[in-house]
Amino acid sequence: MYWLEPQLYSGGVKRMSNNSILVVGGGFAGITAALEAAEVGYEVYIVETNPYLGGRVAQLNQYFPKLCPPSCGLEIQFQRIKNNPNVKVITMADVTSVSGSAGDYDVKITQRPRFVNEKCTACGECEKATSTKVTSEFDFGTGSRGLAYKTHPFMFPMRYVVDAENASETELAAIKNACPYDAVDTDDAAKTIDLAVGAIVVATGWKPYDVSNLTNLGGGKLKNVVTNMQFERLCAPNGPTGGKIKRPSDGAEPQKIAFVQCAGSRDQNHLNYCSYICCMASLKHVRYVRERSDAAATIYYIDLRTPGRYDKFKSITEADDKLSLVKGKVAAIVEDGDGNPIVTVENALTGIKTEEKYDMVVLATGMQPSCAGLQVPAGAIDADGFVIDGEGIIAAGCAKQPLDVMKTAQSGTAAAMKAIQTVVGR
Repeated sequence: MYWLEPQLYSGGVKRMSNNSILVVGGGFAGITAALEAAEVGYEVYIVETNPYLGGRVAQLNQYFPKLCPPSCGLEIQFQRIKNNPNVKVITMADVTSVSGSAGDYDVKITQRPRFVNEKCTACGECEKATSTKVTSEFDFGTGSRGLAYKTHPFMFPMRYVVDAENASETELAAIKNACPYDAVDTDDAAKTIDLAVGAIVVATGWKPYDVSNLTNLGGGKLKNVVTNMQFERLCAPNGPTGGKIKRPSDGAEPQKIAFVQCAGSRDQNHLNYCSYICCMASLKHVRYVRERSDAAATIYYIDLRTPGRYDKFKSITEADDKLSLVKGKVAAIVEDGDGNPIVTVENALTGIKTEEKYDMVVLATGMQPSCAGLQVPAGAIDADGFVIDGEGIIAAGCAKQPLDVMKTAQSGTAAAMKAIQTVVGR
């Protein structure tokens, strides 16, 4: 595998033949698309905005239906990338412009500085050199990280990042001096890369719907109301609590937890569509809770949607006598003087309106495409922000529609086939 570093280029620009394929996004869909094309002989470039590959899957504690840790599936893919010289990876980079047409695209990419070069062994000495902490983006704000950091234990590429923007000159010097391998490059700067490719797979993935829009549910304001992805990080062994479920306000172990479905999904004021995986995610979260404690859980839902083979997962989970399922849309969440969330809901089956106090509430916020609200450099997006296929530009994974991990992989394979059809014979 080759990491595209600017020193490989003459004048910062390298032209590739246009039978190459560009994959925008290094999550599960993007990795799958890249490998499927590369393993039949095509040159593929993965451009990823994060310092690592793996996308949202890397941030999970487990994914269903087998409840595998993310490293289970991702490390196999990473090994395939390492062993295939047809795959080139550009991390911390964004596509800034695309011109041309199918079979002949000119793509400009801007790569942000990592301040750590390929000499890095991830020994961690740089991380020890500074005590300043900032909010961890990887943990969705539930934890903190240092100014020299790796996001998670199986980060790929396994190379540290230096947050020079938040570091003082003194701290930067300490980080650099702490490295025994001369891997910290404080003179690193942004670079521009030019690629010529024949097809583009857009696998930019998804982002959690902005919880601050859910004002009636206390989104972003009530300390003990968290999102489903924040809860995922709280349950992860490599997360901020080491996998222990704790209330953000006081670190106490909750004994009564509510899960609120369709928090922003299937709502004309927010996301019009069903986000596909939210019901399954909450059922999975109930299992997390029951594995770790004797806490009681309640799921408030409009419809419990467990497509295909996931219905068995639902049947097993709902048999737990500590789980209550209530059909009803939550109208409001407030908190009492002790920070306990109080949920107001009308039971759709009985018509009874209740106010129930919990130790913690988890909002099943919807999946919004990462391109939503942005000006995309390639292709077109629909009203919801999902990428629309065009000639030579193919959407994959959750950039195309909400999907689970299995269907995301299938989508990546399909996108690779379409990309190959675009460039074959050119």
